[in-house]
Amino acid sequence: MEFTLFHSGSMSQKRIIVEIAAHSVQSALAAQAGGAHRVELFSDPFEGGVTPSEGLMGIVRDELKIPLHVIIRPRGGDFCYSDEEQDVMHRDIAAAKRMGVDGVVLGLLNPEGGVNVELTRELVEAARPMSVTFHRAIDMCRNLSIALRDVIASGADRVLTSGGATAASEGIPVLTSLVREAGEHISLIAAGGIRAINVRAIVQQTGVREVHAGLRTSVPGPMLFRNETVSFGNARSEFERVVVQEQDVRSLLEQTEGL
Repeated sequence: MEFTLFHSGSMSQKRIIVEIAAHSVQSALAAQAGGAHRVELFSDPFEGGVTPSEGLMGIVRDELKIPLHVIIRPRGGDFCYSDEEQDVMHRDIAAAKRMGVDGVVLGLLNPEGGVNVELTRELVEAARPMSVTFHRAIDMCRNLSIALRDVIASGADRVLTSGGATAASEGIPVLTSLVREAGEHISLIAAGGIRAINVRAIVQQTGVREVHAGLRTSVPGPMLFRNETVSFGNARSEFERVVVQEQDVRSLLEQTEGL
């Protein structure tokens, strides 16, 4: 299970924990090789991330030596889920637990723009002994301060947020306030557009001790024959792949040294 590196929310943590988001075996392995402390695994980056298949979960769990968290999100779009979708989330949590995953990442809101505390607590309890992170659904809430208190009340261990902005660099004032409010109750992970060029400033100005980064880059695929007249509606060419590269991870880690 996940290594106990620090007390949740503790500002005495000696190093910055770097979590890398990956949606393929290749990217997960690149994250590990680059020195990441944890991988968040998901599928479909163009939908913002949904639950990975059991096959992907299983292979990545077999290959990684660092903690693995997986997103539990049955579809793209909003975070207000039907009864059937909640059942899907329960089954996916059970699958993650069965495969020895260290933690799950989830988020449930109500139609009024607040955290659905009751359902979140239910999934948190179902996930134990795995760790639980409440993801950036919080950034879609009406009031982030109230939402943070509700996430704490749900029993989650961490909360992933950009401070309600498109990118963490734009949400620094709110992130700073949330870090103070979180105190020792929950660990706050800064997320959204974090790269080597801005991670030091974000950490130094907000006081976060964990960061989450995608670091996705487009690379050409291996196809020699290319039928350019057909498209399957992707935002990118069918002959490109989006990957995490080891050097980008390493560069990010280097910028967190000494913080």
